[in-house]
Amino acid sequence: MGAYMSMPKGSNVPVPTSALRVELGWRSGQGVPDVDASALLLVAGKVRSDSDFVFYNQPAHSSGAVRHEGKRNDGGQVTDALVVDLTRVEPVVETVVLAASADGGSFGRVPGLCVRVLDTRQGTEIARFDSTDATVETAFVLGEFYRRQGAWKFRAVGQGYGSGLEGLATDYGITVDEPQHTAPPAAAPQGPATFVQGPPPPVAPPVTVPRPAVPQPPAAPPAPVRLSKVTLTKEAPSVSLSKQGGTGGAMRVNLNWEVRKQFSGWGSKRGRAVAMHADLDLDLCALYELSDGRKGVVQALGNAFGALHQPPFIHLDGDDRTGAVSSGENLTINLDHKQSFRRILIFVTIYEGARSFADLHATVTLQPQNGAPIDFSLDECTVPSTVCALALITGNGADMVVQREARYLIPARGVSPQRTVDHAYGWGMNWTPGRK
Repeated sequence: MGAYMSMPKGSNVPVPTSALRVELGWRSGQGVPDVDASALLLVAGKVRSDSDFVFYNQPAHSSGAVRHEGKRNDGGQVTDALVVDLTRVEPVVETVVLAASADGGSFGRVPGLCVRVLDTRQGTEIARFDSTDATVETAFVLGEFYRRQGAWKFRAVGQGYGSGLEGLATDYGITVDEPQHTAPPAAAPQGPATFVQGPPPPVAPPVTVPRPAVPQPPAAPPAPVRLSKVTLTKEAPSVSLSKQGGTGGAMRVNLNWEVRKQFSGWGSKRGRAVAMHADLDLDLCALYELSDGRKGVVQALGNAFGALHQPPFIHLDGDDRTGAVSSGENLTINLDHKQSFRRILIFVTIYEGARSFADLHATVTLQPQNGAPIDFSLDECTVPSTVCALALITGNGADMVVQREARYLIPARGVSPQRTVDHAYGWGMNWTPGRK
């Protein structure tokens, strides 16, 4: 099956129920806002709860039907992807809305905005809708999957909102936690008027009555959805954790990636495909220096996985070779002990499967238990690097600051990647060969 021409607004096409990949695409450039893909699972036009909203802060639906995969930038062509399995959509759900929101401007400044539906098993494009008439909108419903007589179809929608992701989400029944909508303090309850003139009223004798059963307090409502996030760039490379609400709890550091290889050259879009290298092994690591002067490394090599509730208060979850967003390489930092950290350097090494980071598209996400997620992408690697410094986290006792590094390093002949990053950042540790 060949690629579809762009669909007219309001038109529809049948789609298979096999695994689908939905790609929101646009061209980056000077002054172009960042764009984010999201999905809403609807019953009678509304979500059942906030968990039916899939986006960057809530990347997977509990049914497994929709998962937010994240962004990649391929030479200025940016895509933000959702993976959809229509066979896992619950029978009561009638519609899966595919939406986009612009961060830092309107869609009138986003060139080449489109949504593509791909059959991941066949590797074919089965639907495409190009948005060409955007002006001041900051959110869009680009398309939707809907049931019709037991089958699924995709409809090109193209409906814009001027109120951003918050307005779009609220319109579908999502409860949004945004600072500008903080409720005013409740007024003090008004009791009966009290008069000071005259004698006090007589006190009635006590009456004994049966004690009523104590009603159970109602269940606390679910926490509202947080839409805030932070994307670090070269122009704005650092952020304070405390200013983003990341004051305690566990902070998860995730590295996910995909490897692209060319099958028929740069000129053919259809000839390019995503391919995972089964033998690619990237290792997420952390150099740490504690406030008492102790230094060390957390890494899979040598089984130095660390510990979360005792020094170094950093733990590596395991070793992943897929790069998937839902897993990838994960490291957790205990922010309840932030006063114990002087600095932490998060870095990644290629253990085996590739000679450099070339053709590797990676995204780093730091997700505090409390506070907005922080993410950034790695630039294209053009040097023979096998180690990349990702982020430097520095502490002063009361706060921690995250700084994007995204710095590719080239080890000298016979020098390990760990020793290379140690030398670049002046950690001053002694290294011996290790194995997994």
